[in-house]
Amino acid sequence: MGCKSNQFESAIIKENLISHLWKEVNKVEDADFYILNSCSVTHKSDNEALYLLRAAKHKKPKIVTVLTGCIAQIEKDKLLEYDFIDYVIGNDEKLHLYNYLNNHEKYCAKDVMSLYEFNEVELNDTSKTRMSLKIQDGCDSRCSYCIIWKARGKSRSASVEFIINQINKFADNGYKEVVLTGIHIGQWGKDIGLKLIDLLKEIETKTNIPRYRLGSLNPTEIDDELLDFLAKSEKFCPHFHLSLQSANDKTLKSMNRFYSTEFYLNQIQQINNMFDLPFLGSDIIAGFAGETDEDFEITRQNLEKSGLSQIHTFPYSVRKGTIGESMPDQNSDEVKNRRASVIKEISKRKLEAFINSNIGKVREVLIEKHPDKHSGNLKGLTRNYLSVQIISGKTDLFNTLQNVKITKYENGIIYAEFV
Repeated sequence: MGCKSNQFESAIIKENLISHLWKEVNKVEDADFYILNSCSVTHKSDNEALYLLRAAKHKKPKIVTVLTGCIAQIEKDKLLEYDFIDYVIGNDEKLHLYNYLNNHEKYCAKDVMSLYEFNEVELNDTSKTRMSLKIQDGCDSRCSYCIIWKARGKSRSASVEFIINQINKFADNGYKEVVLTGIHIGQWGKDIGLKLIDLLKEIETKTNIPRYRLGSLNPTEIDDELLDFLAKSEKFCPHFHLSLQSANDKTLKSMNRFYSTEFYLNQIQQINNMFDLPFLGSDIIAGFAGETDEDFEITRQNLEKSGLSQIHTFPYSVRKGTIGESMPDQNSDEVKNRRASVIKEISKRKLEAFINSNIGKVREVLIEKHPDKHSGNLKGLTRNYLSVQIISGKTDLFNTLQNVKITKYENGIIYAEFV
């Protein structure tokens, strides 16, 4: 469940078990163990995880259920009170899961706040064309809506050497693109006396990977030096995901987000001016505690005039154990859902406008390994994060970089032809 960091760690869990001669199966009924790498960003995530574990035990009462990930870290020993959970394994321990399933200790989740070093576990998976690489863990921010810092601990950075070696191993195995992920990648290097740009300079000169992307960034972590470097980079894909959360200064302040709407609107404009049709995604929480109709109207207007390409929005979910839980003037679910719907409509219009602005442009795409299951067309991802379909009978282009011309956008599909 959850973020790209969890997806990367799930791949490590899988490799760790397969290397010890375990076998992955597709059905719960065929399994001896059911392992869930959970997300705890909202209470909904918690409930979904518990539902999945309970359902697995119901389908096969003798199955051994293992809960790991952020819920396991936050709730810890409380979870063993449930009769449908057999093991609770923490976020750090899960990277060597085999070691913990072979002993009689049903609960193991050390205090993540006492961790000061990144757990450098390599991944050898070669099943995809694009790979996520976790370069950082933990978070030193204390946003009032978020519990994840309690699940992940202090910000910890992977070493430059580890990252470069892992990227080059991916490239040697045929990967053409890597996505740099983490819990807060803009904080990479903070604990080892470096900045994110220092790492990117090393990736530019010391790796064989043709393309890389950055995960979510806080607007305060994007400065002129970083943008100048990325604009000149031969490997960077012009795709930014900005963790904005609101477009109203009052709401940002109550969220403990230390920037203004004007600051990041100007930043978005600067990015659009410096790159050729960059993809600019964002996160917005709808209906945070204390957000009035007037506050939301300011957010709506600012999002409308922003140069964003797409907005990922979700209704605010009160998370137990956060500052936001005790804030006054909580909005009803009806209000939160209505505001989220308004933002989704804005996002839909912006994405369509962005796609249409790319029609007629020549773009490099990475051809995915599997064609579209409905049409049989080849699928490719542009550097600026558009998934396109190419009508072609060729079958020998999978996992290659090709130039295509984007021709039309029809029924939700972006079509392109080989140049």
